[in-house]
Amino acid sequence: MSESSQKHPAAEKDTKEARLENPSGVLYLFQHESVPILIDAILTLPPGREFTKTELADHTGVTRQTVSKYIDLLVETGIIEEVANSSPRRYRVAKSDVVQELFELNSALNAAGE
Repeated sequence: MSESSQKHPAAEKDTKEARLENPSGVLYLFQHESVPILIDAILTLPPGREFTKTELADHTGVTRQTVSKYIDLLVETGIIEEVANSSPRRYRVAKSDVVQELFELNSALNAAGE
């Protein structure tokens, strides 16, 4: 960053606070402590694998209540989708651009860490 474009630390703090107060994208998802854990676990599921909230909780290592709290957010953002006409309600990894990008990012990060 050039000297002319550098901001005073107080101005940067205002920007950070504004981002935290109005999160978007990844920050919107990751502002919730358990969501990254859920997403990480979802990315390890076999393609097409269906699951209930309880099964996702067991796979993830969080409580069923935690899954219930964030399941709508995961559906809303296109990470998982509801399986039609299932009882109890079942979900699966969505076939979406968001999931494709998450898989690619996860693979790149795993490769970089080797």
